[in-house]
Amino acid sequence: MSHSEVKGPVYYQEDGFLKLNALIKEANPSKIFFLVDNNTHRDCLAVFLKKLESPENVEILEIEAGEINKNLETCTGLWNALSELDADRKSLMINIGGGVVTDLGGFVASTFKRGIRYINVPTSLLAMVDASVGGKTGVDLGNLKNQIGVINHAEMVIIDPAFLGTLPQTEMRSGLAEILKHALISNETYWNKVTNLSELTLDDLDEIIKESVEIKAKVVTEDPEEHGLRKTLNYGHTLGHAIESYFLTHSEKTTLLHGEAIAVGMILAAYLSKELQDFPENKLKEITAKILDIYDRVEFSEEDIQQIIDLMKYDKKNSHGNINFVLLKDIGNPVIDCKVPNQLIWNAFEYYKKA
Repeated sequence: MSHSEVKGPVYYQEDGFLKLNALIKEANPSKIFFLVDNNTHRDCLAVFLKKLESPENVEILEIEAGEINKNLETCTGLWNALSELDADRKSLMINIGGGVVTDLGGFVASTFKRGIRYINVPTSLLAMVDASVGGKTGVDLGNLKNQIGVINHAEMVIIDPAFLGTLPQTEMRSGLAEILKHALISNETYWNKVTNLSELTLDDLDEIIKESVEIKAKVVTEDPEEHGLRKTLNYGHTLGHAIESYFLTHSEKTTLLHGEAIAVGMILAAYLSKELQDFPENKLKEITAKILDIYDRVEFSEEDIQQIIDLMKYDKKNSHGNINFVLLKDIGNPVIDCKVPNQLIWNAFEYYKKA
């Protein structure tokens, strides 16, 4: 797949920094704004600034790390800061961080003065394989994920797996969930490769990230506005997002990372696939075992499940009051817009508890 096929091309390591310096020379931005959170400010920014050929006219904007800050209030603070620092239509924004920074930074850039150019530099595994590609930007509305946003592509995405050296193990695991999802909707060979973790080295990780990004980029290129094929990227996310939202705002619950919630969602969706799409039972068992081998089992009470089901109606993929699921006929053969009766969702949670 050539870079030209994908809006907002993806470049890796040194190639990315060469392209960035060329773009800055050519576009000659009036100012460059770096958006970081407190973690990437500490761990990644200095490394990145060293790669810039002419680091003048640079301003640093910092937000607090964490999904809890991915809201309009944070955006308002940034719009005000841009305004006070004389940002204009010729300014460039470079977002260095995980999915919160790239989603929110893309949205802030896309809406400030009706849009300034931006570049994403994802520093978490999750953002590399998911948030940075596809032009989706956005913020949460209360506990409802990504309700406000626009589709607007970055000028480019620079992926440098060296940044993963600063990432906690839990965050690496969280990102792996999106890689597993890409495997389940695309092909069994890739699924077998990414689930044999004991045999993988860090060099394999570079290759796996590239393959995962290419799977997503291909889907997004074919269906940028999410009329059909792009919906397949929501496998595991209908229930997964509702679980994530519920745990995010429930004071007595430990917050789940995105990938931890999606891992549960993928098992539940595999069970629903067996019930509604004749997905092979042996593969359901295999998916369940492999995912539970990587992620801790999450406990759900009946009240939790009821509230999670209630939250699903806010999912952006729904239309006309119907909750739409992506299910699998087989690994690599997803089906979109599946209607699922509530009773089957309860049965899926029962299956998960006992698995």
